[in-house]
Amino acid sequence: MRVIAGLCKGRRLEAPAWPGLRPTSDKLRETLFNVLAPVVPGATMLDAYAGTGAVGIEALSRGAAHVTFIDADRRALQLVERNLRRCGLESGYAMIRVDLSGTAARPARAPFDLVYLDPPYQHDPSAAVQAVGSWLARDGTLVLEHARRSGAPDRAGDLVRVRTILSGDSALAFYRWNEDA
Repeated sequence: MRVIAGLCKGRRLEAPAWPGLRPTSDKLRETLFNVLAPVVPGATMLDAYAGTGAVGIEALSRGAAHVTFIDADRRALQLVERNLRRCGLESGYAMIRVDLSGTAARPARAPFDLVYLDPPYQHDPSAAVQAVGSWLARDGTLVLEHARRSGAPDRAGDLVRVRTILSGDSALAFYRWNEDA
């Protein structure tokens, strides 16, 4: 696992040493950032279910102004911190330990220009989108990584799926605010 582009290009990221964490592949991250490239510089981002932090670190490497990393697992947040240090990233981020399966307090940096959700594939993807959808800026983009076989909801509250990209066993669903909402 490595950072694909930007300031930290080529830096290797530490993988988890425990089972149950499924890092976003380099290929899928490259696809994601090919789509998001125009909006990343200067953006504020939420990397929810952060795991290794690879997606948020990639955003910081490509010029995001700030990334908030959220994960319920203390080990994951410690791994994110180690990966940030490996990349020499000492500022421009916040870490929050919270379980998004319940009601979570809105982070201080919200609303975010970009929200990336990568919940465990066995979780209900629509619940994940609804859990943090209100933290998305009105002109922002929310991206849900999910198992290709499970699909993603067409709508989640006032968010509407506008695009889907399939890649191997995974998929990326892109959401925007419903303009009529």
